This record gives sequence, structure tokens and C-alpha cells, in this order.
Amino acid sequence: MFFIYLLQSESSGTFYIGYTDNLERRVEEHNSGENRSTKHGCPWKLLYYEACLNQHDALCREKYLKTNQGYRLIQTRIKEYLYSRRS
Repeated sequence: MFFIYLLQSESSGTFYIGYTDNLERRVEEHNSGENRSTKHGCPWKLLYYEACLNQHDALCREKYLKTNQGYRLIQTRIKEYLYSRRS
């Protein structure tokens, strides 16, 4: 099983989208600074994830979610969380 995930930096509020075959381990790697792309945003909070049966599907989904249309889809799915954080 593979996972596509969305993280939010608790320090800067920025988002990161990725995929992995071990979600718990990957989030720990992000929070320990092992990923060059995310080490400056620690700590990271897992906001959203999806499961896929194979790596190809997960990679395609990750690429889609990184497009403007895909990112809008994620915003729609987690809008209650995003709006509650602004209050």
C-alpha cells in the first residue's frame, strides 16, 4: 500500500505534498529534518492522506495534487480545518 500525504509546517504554515509506502516513518523523517525539502519547516503536522494499491497510482496522484486543480481539491476537502485555523 502507498500513501499520498499533505503536511503543514507548524512554524511557517507552508504545505508539502509527497508519497510513501510507510506513512508513519515518512512523517517522522520530515520532523527529524532528514528531508532536505522540509527540514526548515519543522515541526510538520499530517493534515491529509490517501491510500493507493500500487506505487504508480500513488505517484500519478501526487503529481495531480501538486497541480493548481489538485491543490484546490485538497483545499476543498480540508477547508473546515483551514478556516478554523484562521479564527
